[in-house]
Amino acid sequence: MSTALGNRTDNSDTWLYPDQVFDGQNLMHGTAVCCVNGKVTALSATDAVPHGALVHKVPGLLTPGFFDIQINGGGGVLYNTSPTPEGLFTIAAAHRQYGTTALLPTVITDAPHVLEEAAEAMKDAFGKQGIQGIHIEGPHISVARKGTHEASWVCQLNPNSLKLVRDLRDRNIPVLMTVAPEGVAKGDIAKLVEMGVVVSIGHTDVGAAQIKPALEEGATLFTHLFNGMSQMANREPGAVGTGINSTAYCSLIVDGHHVADDMLLLAMRARPVKDHMIIISDAMPTVGGPDAFDLYGQNIRLDAGKLVNSEGSLAGAHTTMFDSLAHVVNVLERPTEEALRMTLSNPAKLMGLEQPVARLQGADLSNVLLIANDYKSVSFLSA
Repeated sequence: MSTALGNRTDNSDTWLYPDQVFDGQNLMHGTAVCCVNGKVTALSATDAVPHGALVHKVPGLLTPGFFDIQINGGGGVLYNTSPTPEGLFTIAAAHRQYGTTALLPTVITDAPHVLEEAAEAMKDAFGKQGIQGIHIEGPHISVARKGTHEASWVCQLNPNSLKLVRDLRDRNIPVLMTVAPEGVAKGDIAKLVEMGVVVSIGHTDVGAAQIKPALEEGATLFTHLFNGMSQMANREPGAVGTGINSTAYCSLIVDGHHVADDMLLLAMRARPVKDHMIIISDAMPTVGGPDAFDLYGQNIRLDAGKLVNSEGSLAGAHTTMFDSLAHVVNVLERPTEEALRMTLSNPAKLMGLEQPVARLQGADLSNVLLIANDYKSVSFLSA
């Protein structure tokens, strides 16, 4: 990825004049950005910039980098099969080249030792190269809605899982955990929330009657809405309808394969609360890597832009946050500010990480993006 300002790191004030500025919450026009010693130090109206200041006009949209709360792999590495700090750094680097500067690497349903190794790797990698915490998706899910998850490892929430999560939280590592209401006992979600875990509902086959108690216990997200969950019907809203009509956040895979555009629009327009939609990549190792990889001993390959297994079924996503943002703006024609919030401030609010990842002022230039006005390219302000 190219840089907009080269490697400029001196102490002199430089004022940037982009076409648009997203400060992490609001989209602004006629705004100048002051950069000193590799950091954003101030935002100002362009007509209030000091006379004689060094000005650098940059066409495009300036924004903090994206925050992806669901990344399974990248750069040829899958978290489940390479649960090491080095594996996590490879995943982070693969997605960084497409503008993702903050992430929750995601480990999915697997053998207990894999989840334990993934947790140990996170202890070493946390806080480095944009890694903000861990997303544990499974194994406490529904076999009926498992998707690509391995059925033999699906199980009820148990003391071992609680201990693993407690250990991470005791180290102040943010944890997002996707569970199915049928994969936990009454009160389990409340226990997780009390630990400081952000609990999401996903890979579930139950209806509204079982989902609403999970929300009451403190679940605050629906994982990849429409995918891996019970669907809407005229007399049963299912997980999809319950999620859309709730005040919880909902994440979406916006790759043109997992969810039809009309359904994405329906969900975005129908929410009863503002700014509670989140874009995720759900990306696999093919992003920034080879066109095939192994998952549970199966070969997963890239075919016409989508990942499929030997049976031709979807097996994860091959997309980036930048491509998803471009799709929301250019294809779905949603407002730019709304789309940017879905890639950054909304997930940051969900995870309680607004200050470190969703603020332009104070940000390192190496984590600030310049997006072309046609959304065909993205670059960093500084190397």
